[in-house]
Amino acid sequence: MKIITGSPGTGKHTIARIIAEKNCLDLVDINRIAIVEEIVEKGSDALDVDVKKLGKILDRKISKNTLFVGHLAPYVVSRNKVECAVVLRRSPYNLEKVYAKRGYSKKKSVENLGSEILGVTYYDTIKNIGPKKTFQFDTTSESIKETVKRIERLFVKGRAREDSVDWLKTVSKKGDLKRFFPY
Repeated sequence: MKIITGSPGTGKHTIARIIAEKNCLDLVDINRIAIVEEIVEKGSDALDVDVKKLGKILDRKISKNTLFVGHLAPYVVSRNKVECAVVLRRSPYNLEKVYAKRGYSKKKSVENLGSEILGVTYYDTIKNIGPKKTFQFDTTSESIKETVKRIERLFVKGRAREDSVDWLKTVSKKGDLKRFFPY
């Protein structure tokens, strides 16, 4: 089983759909499963998911040819069943525009941008899946086609050029910490 995860707006679903289609993988959209199985509650700004129940449901959907996609992947898939985990990353300056287009509230934007800057999903994926199975790719200035090729290389050949991402350093150098961490 393989997973593609990352903050909202990094290209997870678009890239996963293309990879699954090209490589005959069963694509499992974690968010969709949570909604279909009715294990979500509407929070103030997002859907709250019962990750324990979701994990049990997803365990029944795993096969060697499964590609899971969603930001909850590191919290709901079984570590020992994951062959490879890809974390998509994107510049917070770029994501800020994406969130504005999507109509995210200020609170939701700040939470997601802060999470991306601090690398929360990447850290949690390493912690929950393992460092040898976790790879990060910066999608900021790379085309979807280029990112797909790099991830396919990783999935098929087991190797790829992983990106070094440090948004905290970038934001700090630009003097924008208060912009992204206003509270």
